[in-house]
Amino acid sequence: MLSGTIRDNLTYGLKCEVDDDELWRVTKLAYADEFIQKLPEKLQTEVGERGIKLSGGQRQRIAIARAFLRNPKVLMLDEATASLDSQSEQIVQQALMNLMSGRTTFVIAHRLSTIVSANQILFIENGRITGRGAHKELVESHPLYASFAEQQLQ
Repeated sequence: MLSGTIRDNLTYGLKCEVDDDELWRVTKLAYADEFIQKLPEKLQTEVGERGIKLSGGQRQRIAIARAFLRNPKVLMLDEATASLDSQSEQIVQQALMNLMSGRTTFVIAHRLSTIVSANQILFIENGRITGRGAHKELVESHPLYASFAEQQLQ
């Protein structure tokens, strides 16, 4: 995140002007609208260097709203729920499901909760793909994946 306002962070790099209605639409899709509405300056609230004035979950939801605004055909998500508490993780997961809908998405994750609904999961051990399939298929066919699933999803 940049030092600046929430608006600055949402619109950074865009070549066109974005009105408030569009910003509120994407923040709603990212489940960021409620916390932004509670901030004293709303979209004009300063977030501080690297977003220090926001929680990790709030920063993630702003990043997700930024992605909605850009409407990419392909997404790459790297540890999108890392370092979040369980409540923030759940909200960010819901926002990510909205964002990934109808898009090709590559997700790099150690937390299985991030990927269990994926159409195709590649399990990598020591730099090699050792398993491929949906969650249910891998639980049944890949012992190490099944072990991870049992540990993380119980």
